[in-house]
Amino acid sequence: MIGIDLFSGAGGMSLGASWAGVDVKIAVELHRAAAATIAHNHKSCLTIQGDMRYINGLANFKDRSQELVIFGGPPCQAFSTSNQRTRGPGNERNFLFRDFLKFVQALEPDWIVFENVPGILEKNSIEYVREIEKRLITLGFKLASGVLDAADFGVPQHRKRFFILGSRNHEALELPSSPNALRVSVEDAIDDLPILENGAHICTLPYCRPAASAYAKNMRGDRPHCSNNLVSDNSPLVVTRYKYIPQGGNWADIPREMMQNYADPSRCHTGIYHRLKGKEPSVVIGNFRKNMLIHPTQDRGLSVREAARLQSFPDWYEFVGTIGLQQQQVGNAVPPLLAKAVFGQLTRN
Repeated sequence: MIGIDLFSGAGGMSLGASWAGVDVKIAVELHRAAAATIAHNHKSCLTIQGDMRYINGLANFKDRSQELVIFGGPPCQAFSTSNQRTRGPGNERNFLFRDFLKFVQALEPDWIVFENVPGILEKNSIEYVREIEKRLITLGFKLASGVLDAADFGVPQHRKRFFILGSRNHEALELPSSPNALRVSVEDAIDDLPILENGAHICTLPYCRPAASAYAKNMRGDRPHCSNNLVSDNSPLVVTRYKYIPQGGNWADIPREMMQNYADPSRCHTGIYHRLKGKEPSVVIGNFRKNMLIHPTQDRGLSVREAARLQSFPDWYEFVGTIGLQQQQVGNAVPPLLAKAVFGQLTRN
């Protein structure tokens, strides 16, 4: 089976698809740094950096000897409940799913996988889901859809994502079910990674200790070091605030006299200054600057590599660009282990 990844981001879905046995031939991504990351890590995949709305050169995939899956997640800012400023029916990015459907109609794949945030199912967005499903059914697909939590599939993070799986020439699919394995904790995931300080800027460093968990051993392989060990450089005041926050705590644990730059601290999002619990899966890895997630035991933000581990990217997978762009890529990604479970439903048919 061959695959085309639309709106690929840094390649989380492509990586999971390849782990499930899909030969990903093409990835299309608008943002330059994310496209550079997928090109760097997926050497045999043709990466096209450009706007989906103006790409027309994939027609040769209509004549093929292997089954084709088209997959992708159109940008979700318009549907995300964490982005109240830009969500809503007036956002033109709500309609990028139609470009996804345009390629499905043109290339007539055997399978489709559509991914997005669960917020797309809410009152202001559900009509888009109905349009997508109606169009796919008209194109001959049998569909299954629903929300999956990455933590149920070996990812050390509670991250829910909405999927539509479509089959044109086979029986209807089902979403993968949880293997009922023990959940992977933050500590399991990152405990062997380098010990860092606020503002750490040396990219490649040796591990601080042997990997203790099966998860860390799998992510690490036989490498002696890992890259992307970069941490945001927060001000001394912000670092001082960190010291007051216990695992599982947030801004509410900081003395009010230290939060005077906030007009009303009580209106802060619960993800602001949230320190992760070491013995549990992480909360959602999202926008670094909005969430300000704190390391379980060190008074600093997460490194790019730690966040990548919590997303289930292996350590050989390197992110390209400035620290801010790397953080954005990791925060936006689909966890590869979750994608592997989804694509496994296709490749076993």
